[in-house]
This record gives sequence, structure tokens and C-alpha cells, in this order.
Amino acid sequence: MRRRHYDMIAANRSYFGDFDPFGDFDLIFGATKLNLKVVEVPIRYASRRYGETQISRFSHGVLLLRMVVFAFFRLKAF
Repeated sequence: MRRRHYDMIAANRSYFGDFDPFGDFDLIFGATKLNLKVVEVPIRYASRRYGETQISRFSHGVLLLRMVVFAFFRLKAF
């Protein structure tokens, strides 16, 4: 992604709302709206050495599902 692409995504951020606490959906949905090519890049995560995750499986899972449904209708994927 180039700087100009990110600037265009940031300028249209209000189109999908401001409820993405993680930031990844903001980039994915914005890139899709701009018809940019989206590819999947595998990532290996290492186990945590200390502390606990900050993510709540249920509440954040519901939030992410809500974002997917919202984007589905915004991007007119049907």
C-alpha cells in the first residue's frame, strides 16, 4: 500500500463508521472500496511469554461480526 492509498482510506474512514478498535478492518474495507488488490499474507504468532490477552473473545467477536455485516451491505456484496 502506498501513502496516497492510505490517505484516501483515511479520508473515507467515516463511510464505514468509527467502531473498529483493531484497525485491520478499517484498512481491509477501505482498500476494497477503492478497488485495491487485497492479498492474504500468512503470519506466525509466537506464544505470549507474559501477561494475558487484551481481547475478549465474546464481546470483541460480536463487534467484529457486526462490522462484517455492516461492510457487507456498504460494499453491496450481494
